[in-house]
Amino acid sequence: MKLLSQSIVNGQAIHPRYAFGKQDADAHIALSDNLNPQFSWEDAPEGTRSFVLVCHDPDVPSKPDDVNQEDREVPADLPRVTFYHWALIDIPATTSSIEEGAYSKDVTPKGKNGPMAPNNTRQAINDYTAWFANDHDMKGDYYGYDGPCPPFNDSIVHHYVFTLYALDIETVALEGNRFTAEDVLNAINPHVLASDSITGLYTLNPKVTV
Repeated sequence: MKLLSQSIVNGQAIHPRYAFGKQDADAHIALSDNLNPQFSWEDAPEGTRSFVLVCHDPDVPSKPDDVNQEDREVPADLPRVTFYHWALIDIPATTSSIEEGAYSKDVTPKGKNGPMAPNNTRQAINDYTAWFANDHDMKGDYYGYDGPCPPFNDSIVHHYVFTLYALDIETVALEGNRFTAEDVLNAINPHVLASDSITGLYTLNPKVTV
């Protein structure tokens, strides 16, 4: 199976239109277009009954002490953790593409609705839900896609990994209205027939080049 994209070139920089945040000369970070990228795929294995698409960033600082601080830099040797930006499930087996902006356009303060999504799919809450939990103006359940917004003072480039999974089940066995990307990955683990990934790069630090 092969995952393709007209929006993201594997191993190259992600355009800010697909990001939650973009560089700003005065404030360091400004809200961006936050469009979900376009994807298509081919050569799904025989027996595929649905697809799942997950996006994660494995480069998030494990401690927030230095994050977005004017007089500090997040050190490159700081241990990193995973941040999930999207988990789209129950994509019908007859589907072979996702259009740009079909699932996300603009930043939505306090989050987007879910889990039900276009084309009879469902979406998990992403990790902005926890990130904004103590922010009065932004806190809420962030369903679906919200793009890159790494610290403006991080010393490393962040990697955004989009992975498509072909499954032998039509519906992921998750009940209720609130589940996470980790819940999705645990639920689909025994049912994955094939997978493929595209990785894009992004930074908000003007001192760091992709």
